Amino acid sequence: MRSPAVAGQFYPGSGAGLKHQLEEMMPGAEEIPVLGAVAPHAGYMYSGPVAAEVYSRLPRRDVFVLLGPNHHGLGAPLALSRDSWRTPLGVVEPDLELADALAGTIIDHDETAHRHEHSIEVQIPFLQARFEDFKILPIAMGLQDEETAIEVGEELGRAISRLSRNCTIIASSDFTHYEPQEVARKVDALLIEAILNMDVHELYARVYRHNATACGYGPIAATITAAASLGATSGKLLRYATSGDVTRDYSQVVGYGAIAFT
Repeated sequence: MRSPAVAGQFYPGSGAGLKHQLEEMMPGAEEIPVLGAVAPHAGYMYSGPVAAEVYSRLPRRDVFVLLGPNHHGLGAPLALSRDSWRTPLGVVEPDLELADALAGTIIDHDETAHRHEHSIEVQIPFLQARFEDFKILPIAMGLQDEETAIEVGEELGRAISRLSRNCTIIASSDFTHYEPQEVARKVDALLIEAILNMDVHELYARVYRHNATACGYGPIAATITAAASLGATSGKLLRYATSGDVTRDYSQVVGYGAIAFT
């Protein structure tokens, strides 16, 4: 079982405290038929309300595929987890059949890549606060180049379709890191424009052109590719904010976006 690595740091370590914070952040919102999404992964005090904009609108699904960057560089470059994941709100089981359907692709099974990684862990309590009886498939991406991300998305789309899974894919990513507020908002707007257009090639062109520091552009590109194969045709920006909106220090901020693909 994969135990929490950042409980008590990125989010409350007690079940009661975590449930209370999530309930405050996720008032009722109208569900939309989300096939893919982008949600941030910073500490809840900074990015939680932005992530909540995605999770409060998700429809009930059998499985949620969670794609996150591998910040630590441990384990296989593309690694899925077959473990159960525990948070202060309980245990979530993996979709082993979907994991099996990805065997032989570029996505390996490696728990080491997930052991200390926060980008996927912080997404799971949001799902637990909304739903019961769902499964997850966590995938950590240490490789994030365009060709790899597209292949990951294509393989996911094929496996999900072959198994007729009722599924949403969620990319875990923050946007600009540690730039002045005006720089972050400008660069992030350019990336988000390409993401809303579901234009993977243009997303990478803008990442390179502007030396963008978004940490999960690979998971975002894979999610766009998979969601498109499942029928998504457009993206919608639900909310954008920066850490400066919380701290009031605008000299070095991190950007956060909530995006849904339908």
